Amino acid sequence: MKERIQKLLAHAGYGSRREIERWIEAGELIINGQPAALGQQISPEDRVVLRGQKLYLSARLKATPRTLMYHKQAGEVCTRSDPEGRATVFKALPRLNQGRWVMVGRLDVNTDGLLLFTTDGELANRLMHPSSEIEREYAVRVFGEVTPDMLARLESGVELGDGPAHFLGIHDAGGEGMNHWYHVVLAEGRNREVRRLWESQGVQVSRLRRIRYGNITLPRGLRAGKHQELDYKSLRELYRLAGLVYEPQQESNTDAYGSRRTPSGKKISPYAQARAKINARPESGPGGRKSR
Repeated sequence: MKERIQKLLAHAGYGSRREIERWIEAGELIINGQPAALGQQISPEDRVVLRGQKLYLSARLKATPRTLMYHKQAGEVCTRSDPEGRATVFKALPRLNQGRWVMVGRLDVNTDGLLLFTTDGELANRLMHPSSEIEREYAVRVFGEVTPDMLARLESGVELGDGPAHFLGIHDAGGEGMNHWYHVVLAEGRNREVRRLWESQGVQVSRLRRIRYGNITLPRGLRAGKHQELDYKSLRELYRLAGLVYEPQQESNTDAYGSRRTPSGKKISPYAQARAKINARPESGPGGRKSR
């Protein structure tokens, strides 16, 4: 079956829909010898070339998509490369044998906390699209006096430069003076929205950390700069939130390190795979007698 080129390439993990649209507009994608067009319908059997390199859609689409959470550090930038030489979140991710990591949303350079990465561009697109209304939760340290009236306005809605905005919920997380924390929830991801909402009330955000995206919560034990792959149950729920179905392909369940995964998401190391092969061998020696 044919699908729109942006959707098919995103699902194969070549990039987000926006990235693919930019490639099309720049004339960098060729379909069966002709420049690609936005919204063009293609199949995995079509010959697709990106910047002179052939794309192997069929193989990519058969591979099991991978998704992981990453604990971003303040000071890291959410780009693949930075002209200023700053550390980027992509440099801390595991290498892939096939596909590429697509970032789900972004955090500004001074914000730390939960980032999601996936090799399924369609999942990333659905999770980021405003129509999905996926909740994001943040821990915020506020500098300045916060009154009940301010909290009421932040929940009912205030006008920002790019339109009205509000928090779905605000929870007082405790602390005193300059170390007072709140947990806030949004269902969209506009640029610096959490900071701008608080600043509209005359207070400043001195620390900001994302602690949840949809059903995925930042684990307490996941240190800054480290990543953790999602298990089967979490992935299935994340796909459901995005309006998709998680369908792992068993024949492609090998990660970048040679480990395999069971349907439940449990990782089997290369060492364990080798031991299993040894244990599966017949316990007999020459002449049919059992080896000792």
